[in-house]
Amino acid sequence: MFTSFSAALTGLDAAQVGVDTVGTNLANLDTTGYKAASVSFYDLVAQNLGLGNGSSVGLGTGQPQVTTEFTQGAIQTTGGALDAAIQGNGFFVVSDPSTGATEYTRAGNFQVDANGNLVTATGQFVQGWTSSDGELNTTGPLTNITIPSGALQPPQATQNMSIDMNLNAAATVGSSDATFTTPVTVYDSLGNSHVLTFTFTETAANNWTYAVTIPGADVTAGTSGTPYAIPNATGTLTFNSSGQLTSPAADKSPITLAIPGLTDGASDLSINWGLYNSDGTPNITQYATATAVASETQDGQAAAQLTAVSLSNGGEILAQFSNGQQLAVGELALANIRNPESLNSVGDNNFEVSANTAVPAIGTPNTGGRGNVLAGALESSTVDIATEFTNLITYQRAYEASAKVISTTDTLTQDTINLIQA
Repeated sequence: MFTSFSAALTGLDAAQVGVDTVGTNLANLDTTGYKAASVSFYDLVAQNLGLGNGSSVGLGTGQPQVTTEFTQGAIQTTGGALDAAIQGNGFFVVSDPSTGATEYTRAGNFQVDANGNLVTATGQFVQGWTSSDGELNTTGPLTNITIPSGALQPPQATQNMSIDMNLNAAATVGSSDATFTTPVTVYDSLGNSHVLTFTFTETAANNWTYAVTIPGADVTAGTSGTPYAIPNATGTLTFNSSGQLTSPAADKSPITLAIPGLTDGASDLSINWGLYNSDGTPNITQYATATAVASETQDGQAAAQLTAVSLSNGGEILAQFSNGQQLAVGELALANIRNPESLNSVGDNNFEVSANTAVPAIGTPNTGGRGNVLAGALESSTVDIATEFTNLITYQRAYEASAKVISTTDTLTQDTINLIQA
């Protein structure tokens, strides 16, 4: 009879664990990246009744096991510049600021602290890689990701340029169609811009001359208001019967445009004008269609201020500058853990490895079985309110049933004592 007491008491304890788990899950219904926990129950070893027929009766339930279910949560678009959601396997790697311990989380609602560090909503440092001297090395050790603030991107002098264009093969020498000019903006070492004017003139069938000028006010040898002809920046372009450039030949390209003595005090410009693509095809053709420029490229830039920092799909952190350029300044690290259910919850949406946890495999998103990182989105909690309320009713009834067993056993015990005393 006393066995029923102890068995029912284990039932009360087990049902209480179930109710506690439901309460925690419901409390985190809206917690970013939260993973719902489930309860597993186990019976205690049975005792033999000694009836000779193998009959046995259990001794109640053992301590329930609470397991975190690492299923994929719904991805909700937020538009936050530093919000990140993991689609697939993996965890963000974070470092506790007080202990330095490495922890793992699925919550990607990141922000920047006063020192420019990328941190979680609860203050842990987000781990990954930060660019150094413009280079992002994702094979090095993990560090705190630092977001640049108010950074100035230095200017870059133009070193290479090209013009993709067509010259009209149907033009008549001496006509207006036989002369064409196009401007190209380049930059010097101080970030000042200069407009080079390219003039193409047909001199005979399949032959065009070219000349390049710069405003006279831009060079010390020039005269303000008068174009200055860049020395040695003249020559002839020759095309074959198919409209393909044959001279200068590919091995004579690029043409060097040397511009000395800039009046703004910048270094002399030396620009390589490429006439051919990397595959050997010419940038300039001569077909019987209107002369027109398809595109212009040059690798110089003016100085620019940092205007915004945001996360991109794939986990890269991009710095956006006032000149329209983007630069990768950081990369989020992801950890792939083969048995995530063995992780221990340490609060603040974070987990730490236990003695049974496999060694985390850390790398960039979308590699080595790690999932993708989606920018401007967060992973929702996996708690299902309908399931939790169903479980709550079940645990409540189990608790009431165990309490009823104790009440009944108590009554039977009193009856037995009364019979003995009688």
